[in-house]
Amino acid sequence: MWQINMDSPVMAQKARVVVAPAAAPDGGYARFILLSCFLVFGLTYGVIKVFGVFYVEIHRHFEATATGTSWITSIAVATLHFLAPLASVLSARYSHRSVVIMGGLMCGIGVVFGSFARNLSELYLTVGFLNGFGYAMTWPTTVTMLGLYFEKRRPVANALASSGECVLTFVLTPLFQLLIDSYSWRGALLILGGLQLNLCVCGMLLRPLKATRYVICEVKAGEEGLSQELLPKDDSEQSKPSFLDAEELRVSDGSDHGTIKAFLEDPEEIPNSTMKIQDSNNRTKRAELRTKILRYIDYTLITNAKFMVYSMFGVFAALGFFAPGLFLIPYARSKGIEEYQAAALMSISAVLDLFGRVFFGWLANLRLVEMVLQLTATMLLLGTVLLLCPLASSYLELAAFSAAYGLMYGAAVAIHITMLAEIVGVNRLGSALGFFLLIRSSGGLLGPPIAGFFIDKMSDYGSGFLMAGASLIVSALFLILLHQMNRRGQGSSTNNHHTHTDNMGQSVRAEAEELNMT
Repeated sequence: MWQINMDSPVMAQKARVVVAPAAAPDGGYARFILLSCFLVFGLTYGVIKVFGVFYVEIHRHFEATATGTSWITSIAVATLHFLAPLASVLSARYSHRSVVIMGGLMCGIGVVFGSFARNLSELYLTVGFLNGFGYAMTWPTTVTMLGLYFEKRRPVANALASSGECVLTFVLTPLFQLLIDSYSWRGALLILGGLQLNLCVCGMLLRPLKATRYVICEVKAGEEGLSQELLPKDDSEQSKPSFLDAEELRVSDGSDHGTIKAFLEDPEEIPNSTMKIQDSNNRTKRAELRTKILRYIDYTLITNAKFMVYSMFGVFAALGFFAPGLFLIPYARSKGIEEYQAAALMSISAVLDLFGRVFFGWLANLRLVEMVLQLTATMLLLGTVLLLCPLASSYLELAAFSAAYGLMYGAAVAIHITMLAEIVGVNRLGSALGFFLLIRSSGGLLGPPIAGFFIDKMSDYGSGFLMAGASLIVSALFLILLHQMNRRGQGSSTNNHHTHTDNMGQSVRAEAEELNMT
């Protein structure tokens, strides 16, 4: 309990309360949040990877170009990234649970309507935009919730949650190849739409994290002073993301009382007093408006140099992340690989992807090396693997490539969201994730079509992998720049500490010399 005594007879009219941030439990109900995030990863990014099976059939059915067909996936990915800040705002305004349920409904409806599409434009609208809108409502919101529930084990939790993408890719790729053979690609899409309605169930699992809100429950005004007692009160809505750790306690004195007192002492001062009170009220209103805006979306992140450098890494990484998964099966089919063997390549990639996420997530949790260095090495290796892909032609060579690609891809995905939390802090993760995905949306939108453009020009799917590999290597350069910024920041902090210590030592020596002289 806190007591605030003020030596003033003025009665308080307004007060702000101190909000204690919720502590991450790292256990208990956090396991259900982890399960929800696991399924969300599988039903969003896992489905994006599985769409390579549909790509071949849609490409044939509409007799479209590789660029035209790839726009379906790129629109979904870009919409996911571009509308992620909207998900952050809606989560802060309403709740994580309701936003994810709404997103699940949009995903299911979009894919079901897409099964009746008569041309590529209708697929762009349904499977592309509407489905991507649902992804934007579900994935960032669930990942933010996971970050609130885990702190000490956050790298491992993110790695385990993201492994849902691998598990469902492994299961769904051969399953949907079988469904396409049995019911055509339209029937398979209809079943996929029903499957994605399970995202609503994932949303129901998102229980708000309880925090402590200290509210004014009693106000006592006496002749000698003002006493306010603050008592703790549970508030389940504190799971909503906010970059503010706590709000300052502010008590404003009664404006009417102050005006009357000033008038009695000096009637000529009343205009000045009134203007001062009005200016104070205007400043208070502006501060309250700014606090409300920042609660929903932290626009100050654009002034964070490290965050912007990391966002540029995200743009070039997105250019290369999504094209290989989309074109791996068509590339194998172009080399004469049988359709089920080609689909099995995605399953091989998913198994190694799963191992990479769990192992490298655990490795990051040990903090043996800086996370930015681990991510840099991973991106360089992943880009190199993609550049070597066109050399593979037989099934065994393609299987080896799929394994290497899956391992490195899993290592990158396991820590790149955790890295974002390291840069901005967990309290700003909701807004940071939204802005990060918004900036990265350009890479997600243009990556597959650019790869498709090279494929159409070169008449070879291998050229798409070359483009993706080059983009990933460029993205690693921004991580190197971020590492240098971190080192400079640590160096300046150390210098400031030494300077402060030297100043303290000099003052102590000066005092000692004065004592000796006296």
